[in-house]
Amino acid sequence: MTYETSKPSSPVAADGLVPSSGRRLRWNKVPEVTVYFWIIKVLCTTVGETAADLLNEKAGLGLTGVSLLMSALLAVSLVVQFRTRSYRAGVYWLAVALISVVGTLISDNLTDNIGVPLETSTTVFAVALAIVFALWFWRERTLSIHHIDTTSRECFYWLAVLFTFALGTAAGDLVSERMGLGYWLSAVLFALAIAAVAVAHFALGMNAVWAFWIAYILTRPLGASLGDYLSQPTADGGLGLGTVVTSGLFLTVILALVIYLTVSRKDVALAAEAPSAHAA
Repeated sequence: MTYETSKPSSPVAADGLVPSSGRRLRWNKVPEVTVYFWIIKVLCTTVGETAADLLNEKAGLGLTGVSLLMSALLAVSLVVQFRTRSYRAGVYWLAVALISVVGTLISDNLTDNIGVPLETSTTVFAVALAIVFALWFWRERTLSIHHIDTTSRECFYWLAVLFTFALGTAAGDLVSERMGLGYWLSAVLFALAIAAVAVAHFALGMNAVWAFWIAYILTRPLGASLGDYLSQPTADGGLGLGTVVTSGLFLTVILALVIYLTVSRKDVALAAEAPSAHAA
């Protein structure tokens, strides 16, 4: 799903004032939403699912140990991301890959270690995400991903990303368990849901902000279903490639695409003028 927006050079908010949420940067800190964005996003989501399983089961770290390790790595990557002055493909997508693992682990910990029902965790994550969006809008008067050009907006952006991964994990597991579709059919179901969002946006005029974030949430269970289908044993409905091969395959593709984008800079954009409060 690619969204276009006008990009005047003046950093003025919807109310005509420059927000006091931090010094503006000339460059947007996140990539343009192109086909490359969605491909890498799904691949990172798949790696998040398979890598979490790999570290938990193969490395013998246990769910708690893996959670602590990946949270520490995520914290380091976000420090680097926040310290950059503009979007850097390698730094940004490393943070996304790590946050996909951490988001998965948050949901898994609630379900497996604490015994929280998936219905409850799905609701909690949905409410948490709604609160992040409400605070983001209240402070910045826009939820646009084309204007992640202050520290405040970047904080809200990454909080929203974290909760979309956690919500997508819980909701995806809930749907899969309740419907019992199996990995392949689950992937088809979520792909069709994303296609429906695209049609609603491009053909029916659905708000670009909500179209983006709904699709962003749905890519999590889509990627998880694809990862499970490739990695799980054939007896369980998968192709039996294993988590090592699946993770390695997708990481290779991600790395190739990130290198291409780093060289070509096809997904780099200037920070745009903040539009009306409901624009993308």
